[in-house]
Amino acid sequence: MTAPDTATRPLSPDVEQAEAAIVEHYPRLVRLAYLVLPPALGRNRRVLTAHSLAQRALPRGRRDGAAAAQAAVQGGVPGQRGGAGPESGYAYVRLRVLRSALEAGIPLTFRALPRRAQLPPVLPQVWGLRLFPRSGGAEELALDQWLATLDGPGRAACVLRALERLPEPEVLRVLTEAGVVNPAAAVAESGDPSTDELFASPEFDPCVLQARPTDLLRRRRLVRAGIAAGVALAVCGVLLSLPGGGWGADGAAAPLYAKNAAAEQALDPGQLVRVAPTVWRTASRTDYSGWPARGDRVDDAALLRRALAVWARPGRSVVVSATPGTPSGPPMGPPQLLFAGTVDQAVVVLLYDGLRVVRYAEPRSGTEIAALDFARTDGASADTAAALVLSRVDGNVRYLTAPWVTAATQRDLLKPGDAPTGLELTPEGITPPVPSPAPEGTCTSWSALAVTGDGATRLITDLGELTPARLTSGAPGAERNVTEGAELGDWSRIACLLPSVRSHGVRTVNAWTYAKQPLPEGDGTATWLCTRAETWQGTADRVQAQFLAPGAPLAAQAAKAEGSPACGPREPRVLAGVLWKSKAGQWYVLAAGSAQFASLTVGGGQVSGVAVGNRLAVKAPAGAQVELTGKLTDGSKAGVLR
Repeated sequence: MTAPDTATRPLSPDVEQAEAAIVEHYPRLVRLAYLVLPPALGRNRRVLTAHSLAQRALPRGRRDGAAAAQAAVQGGVPGQRGGAGPESGYAYVRLRVLRSALEAGIPLTFRALPRRAQLPPVLPQVWGLRLFPRSGGAEELALDQWLATLDGPGRAACVLRALERLPEPEVLRVLTEAGVVNPAAAVAESGDPSTDELFASPEFDPCVLQARPTDLLRRRRLVRAGIAAGVALAVCGVLLSLPGGGWGADGAAAPLYAKNAAAEQALDPGQLVRVAPTVWRTASRTDYSGWPARGDRVDDAALLRRALAVWARPGRSVVVSATPGTPSGPPMGPPQLLFAGTVDQAVVVLLYDGLRVVRYAEPRSGTEIAALDFARTDGASADTAAALVLSRVDGNVRYLTAPWVTAATQRDLLKPGDAPTGLELTPEGITPPVPSPAPEGTCTSWSALAVTGDGATRLITDLGELTPARLTSGAPGAERNVTEGAELGDWSRIACLLPSVRSHGVRTVNAWTYAKQPLPEGDGTATWLCTRAETWQGTADRVQAQFLAPGAPLAAQAAKAEGSPACGPREPRVLAGVLWKSKAGQWYVLAAGSAQFASLTVGGGQVSGVAVGNRLAVKAPAGAQVELTGKLTDGSKAGVLR
């Protein structure tokens, strides 16, 4: 079949004329769409999409001859019809097919609504069969692979030249009308005309098809799944139509659509575990399991029901947060009630299920919105279960202290010489508002809470989570509470590095001095510290080595690592180095390791040196990049913290 004469501008024909053109030239239109569509769609989908695009080329509405003639006027001169009406109609529908095929190759993005051609065709559809053209020879296969390397405009230029037999000027014009931004580049990409006769091969004819079945086992599974889903929907519809409404939404909770005996028991306020106020004195474990139920609304069944329901199925208006490594699923059984009461401008409920502490908060008035916070607490002890955060309002934080806490004071870590401020606890163990630690970048103070009870005074601080972090000092394996003036002095110089571990599920932060180093040229003695933030999940601990120059107000971070056992009980050693400038202006590479290091070596960047012992100082040019290694007392080698 020869192509109709279309070397004129396509008119906008009436619907009968366009239908006649589609019916007469249907195989050619479908082949054109099939060749221009992106090969990544796969042969089966390309076949169905090509037929869909050809059939959708029929214009909408009905236009009379006068309107069609008026649409053809260009600059006051009627456009040529090029012969019979159907041929002019063919040029019009061909342009519509080409434009749709090019649009189908545009990737879907969130920046714009999808066009109709970019979506899978609704019709035609063939169920249970896969359709694809008959396979050709090696030349057709090579041509198909080459077409896959072109973009949509390049394939369109090939098809218009090879299949439609259009001269180059006409190809440029048709591509321009189809919306191609750079038609000249598409023509240049269209390749050698010597293979144009292959475009007429049955390999590229989506009207001469072979059929094969789809995945029969997968189809059977889908049918069974569809039947099961239909039965489930029918059951849900029957349940929802039952009277009583006992399964509706609770406050900000999502609706409940199915009954489950264990889940209903966990959501029953009457099943909550309530510990007597004196149980902690004789319990074998000193953790959250010994906390009694406290607060002025521990008997508010409606509030407790809402808290449990939101925990089990938080609705869209619930703000949910969880510390890293903390599962946020529903309770496996009735949890323990720790607190329920009004705090500042909110109503707060604290629950504990043995693995997590959960805080539910809602406004004093209204239950449509709520907040739900999860914190992992497995392995807690008296040292790490001393308090929980009740609320944060206007830069202040309130704590609920453990029942064994008898006194609490507040101190500024940046002012170790100042006396702590005494805090008056309520009978329920709630502190007054305490200033929150300074946000990162504005470290002018750092608030910490010293709680006394169970024979010890523990220092804790708020790191933006439900559980405050305990601060300690001492070598790994021998950590102790921060009470002495020297330890408070060290913490005053490293407290401003705590924002780097904020909101990472931190349980404890230990800081200890692992080396003292006399500086060259008699510039005093520097202190090397290692800070290890251990997390509740135990796999994302954060370690920092810090260099504290004499007279400097704050320590400088020398090295850091995440998930490393360094500076901890499993691997107590640490090695770090810095580039330091003396008062006389000379630069040095300074390095120090813990007591496990017998010698240190530095090299690279025009710097080399070896030092016996765990400290090293070598002259270096400004900005030197060096490699630092050490040898341990057992003869093995170890690198710097990283």
